[in-house]
Amino acid sequence: MSDNSISPEQASYLRARKRYRLKVIISRILLLVGIVVLWEAAAELRLVDPFITSQPSRVVRTLLMLHQQGVLYRHVGITVFETVVGFTLGTIAGTGVAVLLWWSDFLSDVLDPYLVVLNSLPKIALGPIIIVWMGQGMPAIITMALLISLVVTILGVYSGFSQVDSEKVKMLRTFGATRGQVLRMVILPASVPTIVSALKINVGLSWVGVIVGEFLVSRAGLGYLIVYGGQVFRLDLVMTSVIILAVAAAVMYQAVVWLERLILRFR
Repeated sequence: MSDNSISPEQASYLRARKRYRLKVIISRILLLVGIVVLWEAAAELRLVDPFITSQPSRVVRTLLMLHQQGVLYRHVGITVFETVVGFTLGTIAGTGVAVLLWWSDFLSDVLDPYLVVLNSLPKIALGPIIIVWMGQGMPAIITMALLISLVVTILGVYSGFSQVDSEKVKMLRTFGATRGQVLRMVILPASVPTIVSALKINVGLSWVGVIVGEFLVSRAGLGYLIVYGGQVFRLDLVMTSVIILAVAAAVMYQAVVWLERLILRFR
């Protein structure tokens, strides 16, 4: 679009929005820097006990130590792989079950109370059963991540299906569209925002599931480092693992946001 096609008011509004976004980004960076500086200063001045709270300089040293030992990328890679697999399976399986529930009102009515119970059940209570079924290894961890995200995905996506404009569905039915055509032409396109929202929720849930699984059975990964660091009172290792975990989760969330923008652009 050329500049001649934009009114002065619109150009002023766009400049104001650009300045606002820039202010938000700068404020976020300054807030993060301020937190790090205050954390380091409080530890150096002994306002907090650095043995308990650690401090940024110790975290950096621990990060370099893990890198030099050659174990950093192994632990991070294992946890990221488990999370991505659990996230992908949870999203695909949850969306598939939601489609089945939309397709069959009878099936939806039968399974509704069971889904509510499963959603309210603390999944960690199933940990010992999952370990017995899947063994002490990566399959058990991925299964834990899958269970935590699956039911939430089913309920969220199915709710989105149910909220699609019924008049559009009736119109297609009037023209003789099959149930599959209604799903493909109306339900799924209209539910894209709901599915993307489910993806965003699943990012956090998948990380929770993987870390809980690693707490229980893993011998590698960020969850293992957190448990090991706590057991031997190496709290610098615990804080370093937590920070790596936060960064990895943020990167994965931003990937979903990028996917959302890509989908909306094509729509």
